[in-house]
Amino acid sequence: MRKEKSCGCIVVRNKSEVLLVKMNAGHWSFPKGHVELGESEIETALRETYEETSIKCKVVDGFREISTYSPCKDVVKDVIFFVARPVNDTIIIQEEEIKESNFFDFEAAKKLITFSNDLSIFNKAITFIET
Repeated sequence: MRKEKSCGCIVVRNKSEVLLVKMNAGHWSFPKGHVELGESEIETALRETYEETSIKCKVVDGFREISTYSPCKDVVKDVIFFVARPVNDTIIIQEEEIKESNFFDFEAAKKLITFSNDLSIFNKAITFIET
């Protein structure tokens, strides 16, 4: 069994909007990607968010959630998500991986998010943000 690890950001703007990306494969999620050698989880999450969307962020302390799933046979993947605040909000997508990206209000985002694991973590992030 091979183990993979990715990290990403749930980027929240104005306590009411979240950044989503539509992958070229067609599903909506949060920006994320594989950990590179020598990187911390937070460094990976911030780098991947910037690479995929051109959004620079600051991670908010206190939120770290893991989504574990099997993307294919004999592979188990952990994706670690952090809540972050954007420093800028001009989106330029990484066309090799991303079809589109935008900020959506929370209710619209809930309808777009493709995978139930992502939706569950997003709901936890909303609770974290509101407290």
